Amino acid sequence: MHEVLVAPFELQNRLVTNADYLQFIEAGGYQQFQFWLGEGWDLASREGWTAPLYWSKNAEGQWLRYGPTGLEPLKLAAPVSHISFYEADAYAQWAGARLPTEAEWETAARFFQATPQGGNWLETGYFDPQPLATDADPSQCHQLLGDCWEWTYSAYHPYPGYQRAAGALGEYNGKFMLNQLVLRGGSCATPESHIRVSYRNFFHADKRWQFTGLRLAR
Repeated sequence: MHEVLVAPFELQNRLVTNADYLQFIEAGGYQQFQFWLGEGWDLASREGWTAPLYWSKNAEGQWLRYGPTGLEPLKLAAPVSHISFYEADAYAQWAGARLPTEAEWETAARFFQATPQGGNWLETGYFDPQPLATDADPSQCHQLLGDCWEWTYSAYHPYPGYQRAAGALGEYNGKFMLNQLVLRGGSCATPESHIRVSYRNFFHADKRWQFTGLRLAR
């Protein structure tokens, strides 16, 4: 444990949904460079990104998503997933917000006493992010654990006082502490017993293959 200065902030009380993200797409978000970090814009342009991974349109213009059970109509209420850090940040900029830091995310998770119980994990068997219940209490912060790994705007660097452990554990963690971003919260492919509020996952900014999503901060 170590001290971190966290200024007052606001955090969205749920994950960004497919419906939310579709508004970004239909507003031309993938064609407007001003919302994108330079590397992200170059990558999206070079790779021809126009939507999250596994999204497509049929001949009638309907949005579809390829999921665990095959190609299906896009579930608008489900959390958006399989997006890169660049896409998450561009969406946040377009929405007039930003991505949270990992310290902000963990502060909120501890304040709301988030626990793995009741989340959508590997054991649930859906293998896909699930919509928030329609009767969810708006005064609470939901989906903090389970469904999607949440991109933060924090680099995966060692905490103060960190010392690389001997053997495989130190090899795994220590060598990856460069050019990666922290993700928090676990996903629908994470075993429930594997997660805790302080757990740090990490990926390069361009990666989209995991169940990666976001929530907004400001």
